[in-house]
Amino acid sequence: MCLASTLAAPYSPGVQKVPPMFTIETEREEDGRWIAEIPALPGVLAYGATESEARARVAALALRVVADRIERGEPVPAEAAGLFAAA
Repeated sequence: MCLASTLAAPYSPGVQKVPPMFTIETEREEDGRWIAEIPALPGVLAYGATESEARARVAALALRVVADRIERGEPVPAEAAGLFAAA
Protein backbone atom coordinates (compact mmCIF):
# COMPACT_ATOMS: atom_id res chain seq x y z
CA MET A 1 0.00 0.00 0.00
CA CYS A 2 1.41 3.37 -0.99
CA LEU A 3 0.04 6.63 0.35
CA ALA A 4 1.22 10.11 -0.53
CA SER A 5 0.91 13.28 1.50
CA THR A 6 2.72 16.58 1.79
CA LEU A 7 5.66 17.57 3.94
CA ALA A 8 3.90 19.84 6.41
CA ALA A 9 0.24 18.98 6.05
CA PRO A 10 -1.71 17.07 8.70
CA TYR A 11 -2.25 13.38 8.00
CA SER A 12 -4.88 12.50 5.47
CA PRO A 13 -4.81 9.50 3.10
CA GLY A 14 -4.35 10.20 -0.57
CA VAL A 15 -2.43 12.90 -2.37
CA GLN A 16 -2.32 16.46 -1.12
CA LYS A 17 -0.35 19.30 -2.65
CA VAL A 18 0.09 22.58 -0.83
CA PRO A 19 2.81 24.44 -2.74
CA PRO A 20 5.63 24.57 -2.07
CA MET A 21 5.79 21.13 -0.55
CA PHE A 22 7.32 17.75 -1.15
CA THR A 23 5.28 14.65 -1.71
CA ILE A 24 5.89 11.98 0.91
CA GLU A 25 5.22 8.40 -0.09
CA THR A 26 4.67 5.85 2.67
CA GLU A 27 4.50 2.10 2.59
CA ARG A 28 4.19 -0.58 5.26
CA GLU A 29 6.98 -3.15 5.25
CA GLU A 30 6.38 -6.88 5.76
CA ASP A 31 7.81 -6.63 9.29
CA GLY A 32 5.21 -3.99 10.23
CA ARG A 33 7.50 -0.96 10.13
CA TRP A 34 6.60 2.01 7.96
CA ILE A 35 8.97 3.56 5.45
CA ALA A 36 8.53 7.09 4.13
CA GLU A 37 10.43 8.65 1.26
CA ILE A 38 10.49 11.83 -0.77
CA PRO A 39 10.87 11.03 -4.48
CA ALA A 40 12.11 14.57 -5.28
CA LEU A 41 15.08 14.02 -2.94
CA PRO A 42 16.66 10.68 -3.84
CA GLY A 43 17.95 8.85 -0.79
CA VAL A 44 15.78 10.78 1.66
CA LEU A 45 13.86 8.05 3.46
CA ALA A 46 13.11 7.11 7.03
CA TYR A 47 11.53 4.27 8.98
CA GLY A 48 9.09 4.50 11.85
CA ALA A 49 7.03 2.22 14.05
CA THR A 50 3.94 4.07 12.83
CA GLU A 51 3.14 5.83 9.59
CA SER A 52 3.04 9.23 11.29
CA GLU A 53 6.44 8.60 12.91
CA ALA A 54 7.99 7.69 9.54
CA ARG A 55 6.42 10.77 7.94
CA ALA A 56 7.70 13.06 10.69
CA ARG A 57 11.21 11.62 10.47
CA VAL A 58 11.43 11.93 6.69
CA ALA A 59 10.05 15.49 6.80
CA ALA A 60 12.74 16.52 9.29
CA LEU A 61 15.43 14.83 7.19
CA ALA A 62 14.18 16.55 4.02
CA LEU A 63 14.41 19.97 5.64
CA ARG A 64 17.98 19.25 6.77
CA VAL A 65 18.96 18.06 3.28
CA VAL A 66 17.44 21.11 1.57
CA ALA A 67 19.03 23.51 4.07
CA ASP A 68 22.40 21.84 3.54
CA ARG A 69 22.07 22.10 -0.24
CA ILE A 70 21.17 25.78 -0.01
CA GLU A 71 24.09 26.45 2.34
CA ARG A 72 26.50 24.76 -0.08
CA GLY A 73 25.07 26.51 -3.13
CA GLU A 74 23.82 23.24 -4.61
CA PRO A 75 20.61 22.99 -6.63
CA VAL A 76 17.39 22.11 -4.84
CA PRO A 77 14.22 20.63 -6.33
CA ALA A 78 11.54 23.06 -7.52
CA GLU A 79 9.30 21.86 -4.67
CA ALA A 80 11.78 23.40 -2.23
CA ALA A 81 11.44 26.91 -3.65
CA GLY A 82 10.06 29.09 -0.90
CA LEU A 83 10.60 26.65 1.99
CA PHE A 84 13.14 29.05 3.45
CA ALA A 85 13.22 32.83 3.18
CA ALA A 86 16.02 35.26 3.97
CA ALA A 87 15.33 37.42 7.01
